[in-house]
Amino acid sequence: MQKITSANNYDQASLPDLLPLYYRRVFPFSQYYRWLNYGGVTKNYFQNREFSFTLKDDIYVRYQSFGSQSELEKEMQKMNPYKIDIGAVYSHRPSQHNTVKSGSFQALEKELVFDIDMTDYDDVRSCCSAADICSKCWTLMTIAIRILDRALREDFGFRHRLWVYSGRRGVHCWVCDEAARKLSVTARSAVAEYLSLVKGGEDTVKKVQLSDPIHPLIQESLAVIEPYFPSYALDSQDILGSKESVEKVLALMPEEARKELRMDFLQETSPARRWALIQSWVERKQVGESRRRRSSLSNSDMSFSRPSL
Repeated sequence: MQKITSANNYDQASLPDLLPLYYRRVFPFSQYYRWLNYGGVTKNYFQNREFSFTLKDDIYVRYQSFGSQSELEKEMQKMNPYKIDIGAVYSHRPSQHNTVKSGSFQALEKELVFDIDMTDYDDVRSCCSAADICSKCWTLMTIAIRILDRALREDFGFRHRLWVYSGRRGVHCWVCDEAARKLSVTARSAVAEYLSLVKGGEDTVKKVQLSDPIHPLIQESLAVIEPYFPSYALDSQDILGSKESVEKVLALMPEEARKELRMDFLQETSPARRWALIQSWVERKQVGESRRRRSSLSNSDMSFSRPSL
């Protein structure tokens, strides 16, 4: 199994030699400036943007701002930051924040950013853990991107969405529409709450709680997950292979199903056949409380494949 990235084979000692080359030859300064300047429509927009740099030995430098692409380029090639954080656009130049009258230095806007971290999936992936990522569990990122991108596009009407690899263990989505950049803190929280499919704490058995009737966002998300579920959950992660993983799945089923399915599983060890038995049980019990029973399959799909913001 080929690892995509791993903290174990990352040699940070090589960065002092490589970063100067990277910032001189590779870093896309032109595209970076064009993006964050947004065509220069708003006066001083780029120069009022805060940048923060993390330097060698974890030195953190805030309130960096630049009047042009050449200024940005020159300073980054001088400092060779290990990490760059893009901050908000302020009312004044961040580099001059100490000279501004108290209370008048205010953040005005920033892109709406979502961070999907692979470590949030450690309870539903068996191939890797922590910062390790492989082709098997990267399917989770693919599913998350497709679900969230559809919702941001169709449910909120956002047109300008930038998906990027975070550099270590996940992906970031930058929503760059003007309306998104100007959202208040309350509105940003509301958007994030709408998109949060996972409910419950770390030790909650059912991490996904589905309402009845199922919310349209969940219905759309299930349509994305379903084609991936058999190969990802049953084959790659083998969620019905071990006793411990079987119990996690059965915990999502109605109590009346657990005893019957445990007995059936004694005779059938194939994960694909075990999943077929679960589907068969749900189909046989569709009379009466059909919605509640059908939601058991949806709970399983969502619990093992859901986006986690």
